[in-house]
Amino acid sequence: MKLSIKFLMMLAVLSTGFYGCGGNETEMKEEHKDEHSDVIRLSDESIKHIGLKTATVKLQPFTGYITLPAKVITNQDNEAQIGSLVQGRVHQVFVKVGDFVKTGQVLMTVEGLDVGVIKAGYLKAKANLEFVKADYERHKTLMDQNIGSKQSYFEAKAEYEKALAEFDAEDKKVHSIGLDDEDVTNENNNSHTAGTLPIKSSINGIVVERNVVIGQLVDATTNAFKVINTSNVWIDGQIYEKDIAKLNQKTSAIFTTGTYVNEKFNGKIIYIGQTVDEQTRTITIRGEFSNANNRLKPQMFGELKIPVGADAKAIMIPEEAVTKETGTAYVFVQTSDTSTPVGGQVFEKRNVVTGSTVDELIEIKEGLKEGEIIATKGVFYLKSELKKEEIEGDEH
Repeated sequence: MKLSIKFLMMLAVLSTGFYGCGGNETEMKEEHKDEHSDVIRLSDESIKHIGLKTATVKLQPFTGYITLPAKVITNQDNEAQIGSLVQGRVHQVFVKVGDFVKTGQVLMTVEGLDVGVIKAGYLKAKANLEFVKADYERHKTLMDQNIGSKQSYFEAKAEYEKALAEFDAEDKKVHSIGLDDEDVTNENNNSHTAGTLPIKSSINGIVVERNVVIGQLVDATTNAFKVINTSNVWIDGQIYEKDIAKLNQKTSAIFTTGTYVNEKFNGKIIYIGQTVDEQTRTITIRGEFSNANNRLKPQMFGELKIPVGADAKAIMIPEEAVTKETGTAYVFVQTSDTSTPVGGQVFEKRNVVTGSTVDELIEIKEGLKEGEIIATKGVFYLKSELKKEEIEGDEH
């Protein structure tokens, strides 16, 4: 019996050791797979055969342009929302979307009781001022001739100053709703003697919105028309916060768009944003561009190219050293793996974030450090070997 118990205990220990070794073997296989999934080992013969060349990563003067995704927007100084400041109903509409209008051109007319009241108040104050002014001037003439009463003169002067103040108030009210003096006093046009208000354009430009129809009730909250002038536009680009130090304030800029291939539009930077977008980690850069022929349209996409400062530096590597696939970019970095065969080299795939391209050199924003060694020639072979190992790994 004692012998049987000892025998069973020995079997249990052996089986535990056996399964433990099996688990380690599986784990070692997984580690081996992870270790080699992004690693390429080359012999001296292979290095010579593919013409492999390497370069040491270092900071270089970054001259040229930073290229930013950008969008054309309306210059807000050349944009106007136009409507009625008093309540009424639309009587006539004279323009449609796409029409070019000039400053002071009537876009529509509005009829309303408030308009008539304002016009009547102006005409009444004007007539009273003219009457009181004549009386004041008569008393003043008498005083100059020493035949008038001082009391009558001062009373006439006080009445004149009161009437003048009342007229100024009514005049300002008339102008505040967009009327001119002739709009109220022109007797040859019946629309001006009734409660009709002409709504005029405040700028030269193109009507891009019309939000009213005849008979519609409008008031001060109604935006009846939107007029924009695109002879001068803004273009907004987005720059990463780490690149902001490369820019000179209010420098020149170039805009290109796929709409006009091989054509460049010249402008200048007028604004550098003061806040960083939390999601994209970018800062808005705004350029101002002349657009006399109206070829640049609001919401048009393109690229904004901005020259960088002369003292700017960045990690720049040959463009051919970078491989781009499905939205990602990577390079092959030489490692100091202790398991490297004598005379051979080991390269590791490393994802990077790229920036601007200048004279066949590409900026690396993230992924590389100074002093590291990368493959610059023979990259296609390394990529092929990496793919082959991935395929063989999937088969196993």
